[in-house]
Amino acid sequence: MKKDYYETLGVNKSASDKELKSAYRKLALQWHPDRNKTTEAEKKFKEINEAYEILKDSKKRETYDQYGHAAFSQGGGSPNGNPFEGFSRDWGQSPFRFTYTYGGKNGTPEDFGFSDPLEIFEEFFGFASPFGQRARQFHVGVELDFIEAFKGAEKEISVGGKKRKVKIPAGISDGSQIRFQDFLLTINVRPDKRFQRSGDDLFVDVQVPLFDALAGSTIKIPTPEGDTKIRIKPGVQPGTVLRLSGSGMPDPNGRGRGDLYIRLHIDIPKWGDLTSKQKKALEELKREK
Repeated sequence: MKKDYYETLGVNKSASDKELKSAYRKLALQWHPDRNKTTEAEKKFKEINEAYEILKDSKKRETYDQYGHAAFSQGGGSPNGNPFEGFSRDWGQSPFRFTYTYGGKNGTPEDFGFSDPLEIFEEFFGFASPFGQRARQFHVGVELDFIEAFKGAEKEISVGGKKRKVKIPAGISDGSQIRFQDFLLTINVRPDKRFQRSGDDLFVDVQVPLFDALAGSTIKIPTPEGDTKIRIKPGVQPGTVLRLSGSGMPDPNGRGRGDLYIRLHIDIPKWGDLTSKQKKALEELKREK
C-alpha cells in the first residue's frame, strides 16, 4: 500500500505551503543518492519528490485530500517518473539563487533557497565547489542593539572596500552568521539591560511594590514592543513567573515567536520609608495575626 504523501514529508494535513517546502527541502538533501549512499536512498528520494509534486500544487492537493492516491493512479507523468530525469541546475536567472528542476523535461523548477550556489556542494557532498576558489574570503561583522535584533534591520557594511547594504532578519541571535555570495556576515548583538534571551524566549525581571503584591494590582511590564499592563492577583508570591505567550523573539525563519517570561520580585520598603498611616495599618495587621 502506497504511503500517505503527508506522512512521507513528515507534515500534517494542515501544513502550510511554507512548511511543505521546508520539509521537502530537508528530506531532499537527506536522501539525495549522490549524498546518501544507502540502498534505500533512491526509493526514498523518489517518494519524497512524488509527494511534493502533488502537495505543492493547490488543485492537486485538494484532489488528493478528497480521493487519495486513486486520483493519480493513471497519471503517469512526473509523480511516477524517474526522479533524476531533468534534475538540472539553473544559475541563469541570478547568481544568488539555486534552482532545481524535477519530473522530466516538463518539470517545475524548485527553489531550494540557497543564498549562494556554492552552498549546494557543501550541502549535498560535504566539500567545497569543484570550480575552484571563489571570492568568499571576506569575513564581515556587524553590531546590532537588542531592538534591532528583535525587529530586523538594514545595515550598510564594507566588503573589500565597497559599500553594501544588507537586510538582517528579525529575531537574529548573537553570533549568527549569514552567508552571502562573496562574504560571510557575523552578527553581534549587544546585551540588553532589561531582557535576557534563551532561544526565542525572553525573560524580564519586574519589581512589584509590597502593597500591590498584597492587594493585587495592575502593573506595567516592559516588552520589546513597548510597555504593556497586566493584572496580578492579591497575595502574589516572590519568585512568581508569569508568561506572555507569543511575546518573545521572532523566529528568523518566520516560524512564529517565542514567549516572554516575567519574574516577579516583591519590593519590601524600609520601615523608615513608610508613612505613619502605613505603619499603623501594619501594626494592626500584626496584632490580628
